[in-house]
Amino acid sequence: MTAQHYSRLAAAIFAIIALLQLLRAISGFEIAVGGEIMPVWPSWIAALIAGFLAYLGFTAGGRQPV
Repeated sequence: MTAQHYSRLAAAIFAIIALLQLLRAISGFEIAVGGEIMPVWPSWIAALIAGFLAYLGFTAGGRQPV
């Protein structure tokens, strides 16, 4: 696997995570961990971070090593 393929694969995984977090934040879907309800606001932050990492992965995939 080349570095370009690896960065694109990682970017695709981060994009899926960002989409799922965004869908959870928009829908307000409740998640219980150990009997405690997780608030929705961390999903907004997770969607932004995962989206940014996906962006970095897709843009890094096109760069040539120096």
